[in-house]
Amino acid sequence: MTAVEKEPNAGAQRRRDAAIPENVLSGQIKNAAIEVHKVLGGPGLLESIYEGALFQELQLQGVQVRRQIHLPVTYKGIKMHEPLRLDLLVGEKVIIEVKAVEQNSALHKAQLLTYLRLTNLKLGLVLNFGQETLLDGLTRVVNGL
Repeated sequence: MTAVEKEPNAGAQRRRDAAIPENVLSGQIKNAAIEVHKVLGGPGLLESIYEGALFQELQLQGVQVRRQIHLPVTYKGIKMHEPLRLDLLVGEKVIIEVKAVEQNSALHKAQLLTYLRLTNLKLGLVLNFGQETLLDGLTRVVNGL
């Protein structure tokens, strides 16, 4: 697998979003995540609640985003039974891994870097809503950017 699969009937929007650099998307994501953290508070809710709220906030801000993307993983040409599941994919360029845990973990960063390598994307963000401030829970992960 070398690229993120595309959904039909969204080509025009994706072409517009393809022109937006990863760093600009990153700023939009950070602002949306801060808004979610401000409105819902944190820590205290499940990851799925924060993920859903962030999905909605990004859409409200006009940012192209897809949620719970299943991508096949192949090993030596064999498609694995279990697909890779991305929490959020923004602008077809930035993967977001949402967490709601007490402490940031190097494992979350390693997991996201693996996702980036498998999808051939360059930027991902771990957003841990389990921290007192969202900026304490924000980890930027790059793959050759």
